[in-house]
Amino acid sequence: MSKESDDQFYLVRASILPEAMLKTLEAKALLDSGKAKQISEATEAVDLSRSAFYKYKDGVFPFHTMVKEKIITLSIHLEDRSGTLSRLLAAVAEAGANVLTINQTIPLSGRATITLSIETASMEIEIDKLVRQMQHLDAVEKVELIGSGA
Repeated sequence: MSKESDDQFYLVRASILPEAMLKTLEAKALLDSGKAKQISEATEAVDLSRSAFYKYKDGVFPFHTMVKEKIITLSIHLEDRSGTLSRLLAAVAEAGANVLTINQTIPLSGRATITLSIETASMEIEIDKLVRQMQHLDAVEKVELIGSGA
């Protein structure tokens, strides 16, 4: 298998996954939750061989762990009004996100564009809810998700 194919992911319904993959997910959940302290304990609890666990552990993940991005970049179009950027950043902070970078264009014709990269791992709300909250702020014209990654 080439390195390129190792970077591709597919969304697959759980009902068609092989039993060993499903049991690997169960064992990983036991380890993550602390209910099992060692791999041998987790694999025994779900009736899975350790060799099967090691075969699949780095290749199968629950959907929610793949969706929850760690860093996102937003493009935000604003009216050039006093306090708009401050209110926008307050919404990010209230959501529990951390601002990594912020770039603002020089306002032209009363409008500016902000490019905002935020770390979302500790967010208390979903990304789409934060985007909606930003869009509802006075003087915010448009919010677009332009990138995401780990």
